[in-house]
Amino acid sequence: MKPTILLVDDEEELRRSSSQALDLAGFDVRSFAAGEPVLDIVGYGFKGIVVTDIRMPDMDGMTLMGKIREIDPDIPVILITGHADVQLAVKAMREGAYDFLEKPFNAQELADIAARALDRRSLVIENRRLRAEAGKRDDIEARLPGRTQLMVDLRYRLRAVAATDADVLVIGDTGTGKEVAARALHDISARAERPFVAIDCAALPANLIESELFGHEAGAFPGAIRARYGKFEHARGGTILLDEIGSMPLDLQAKLLRVIDERRITRLGSNEAVPLDVRFIAASNTDLDAEAAAGRFRADLLYRLNMVTLRMPALGARREDVPLLFLQLVNEAAVRYRRGPIDVPPAIIADVARRDWPGNVRELRNAADRFVLGLGPAEPLGTGPAHAGLADRVADFERSIIAGALAAHGGSLKPVYESLRISRKTLYEKMQKYGLGRHDLDSV
Repeated sequence: MKPTILLVDDEEELRRSSSQALDLAGFDVRSFAAGEPVLDIVGYGFKGIVVTDIRMPDMDGMTLMGKIREIDPDIPVILITGHADVQLAVKAMREGAYDFLEKPFNAQELADIAARALDRRSLVIENRRLRAEAGKRDDIEARLPGRTQLMVDLRYRLRAVAATDADVLVIGDTGTGKEVAARALHDISARAERPFVAIDCAALPANLIESELFGHEAGAFPGAIRARYGKFEHARGGTILLDEIGSMPLDLQAKLLRVIDERRITRLGSNEAVPLDVRFIAASNTDLDAEAAAGRFRADLLYRLNMVTLRMPALGARREDVPLLFLQLVNEAAVRYRRGPIDVPPAIIADVARRDWPGNVRELRNAADRFVLGLGPAEPLGTGPAHAGLADRVADFERSIIAGALAAHGGSLKPVYESLRISRKTLYEKMQKYGLGRHDLDSV
């Protein structure tokens, strides 16, 4: 699919004229009256750019740009401004906007800026592809980092599954990154440039749940003044994430099963079936097998959804990853809060490494944010498993100190054993004792 320009403007006349000008210049243009639908299209695999007005109701252009940068900071965003918004646009440039145009602007000027932005995006996509082919750290490892075998295996399975159209069940505790994995599956799949629609099954209003998912025709129920696409239909060609699938009511589970089997939907108030080309990813933090055994979840739906199952490990199951993961989250938070490079003392890393983090990566990310903002890494301090004896606690503390020092010094041994005031031989023996893998020696 060729590169696309997503044009967002609530003024119909300006939207139409800008779209026509870009179309005549040879670009593939999709126009929108609001920014929300754009967020379902952009992603790591999106090859295009976004052109948006700043002043819009509901979600303004600055907010839209911020949300796009959270998904992928390398997607060029061009802002259209009124005369009074020029200072705001300059501020946006400092925060990552690619360029801005002041109204009124001529069509050639818009086309020239769009062409340069598309060239930049093309280079970004090509560099990512080359890095992946060269076996270097790719986008999936950046989004799901970790050196433990659990994470290596997870990334391997994710890449293998992404290349297919198989429906996927992602399970794991709260905060382990289920939605991150689902988004990664979409972004490296053949559906990357089509919508990614996340549906929180626990938050759908009970009285509107069918209309929200399947859509409705005009007059289907009181208040249905005009026909409306549902979320399923909006995702055609793309991916649907059914988050917290275990919260879906049983009667709706039966209808969902039929949709998954037939890949068709019928809007409320209609008898006409609409073909549905989508991939379903379901996510749950509950044991769906137990829910099915208790009669709270349809067993046939579970069997249909778990064609492939990805299990997101808790941080407690991959404690070796905590120091490096914390450092990465600190760097991301520093960029997000526009802070300079931040050094994390080994003592802080060691403290972070020995905590339990029951909230998993989400809790660790919040701790990194607090540290960057000068509020300390977390409250209260973790103390390790309550049932552990003194010897186990001492060993856990020693291991976390060494792991933290290794992470702080990038795996280089000399500054580690010098800072810990032990010999190189002692350090090597303790790394073997505590299972700190040989990958930590790669940079020595």
